[in-house]
Amino acid sequence: MIFLSSLMSLTSFPTLFVEGGPISMSILTILLVCLLFAAWKAPAWVKEIGSAALVFSILAVAFSWYNAASAVEACNGNISPALLWIGLKCCIVTLCYGLIIYLLSLAIRIIRKPRL
Repeated sequence: MIFLSSLMSLTSFPTLFVEGGPISMSILTILLVCLLFAAWKAPAWVKEIGSAALVFSILAVAFSWYNAASAVEACNGNISPALLWIGLKCCIVTLCYGLIIYLLSLAIRIIRKPRL
């Protein structure tokens, strides 16, 4: 029940795209398009593209938290916890998008796996 209520409160995709950071979300979208193209033309690359999306999303989260830590340091620690939680929410958007791409690559690999 909690999952359904949180699913209903999701914002639109363009809003999430901006919240996650336009540069990192654009790169992940390019990787998603490459994944879908590879599933059609070069199935051997599906695993690598999915793994690249996962690693890039984790790297984007690390850079975001580094920037957040630098901002907290510049404010001498006088920053509201609500602002830090908003930053965490934005980082999680990027991570979730990368995980979705990775899970899609796993599903494609399972579907295209040769039968014995």
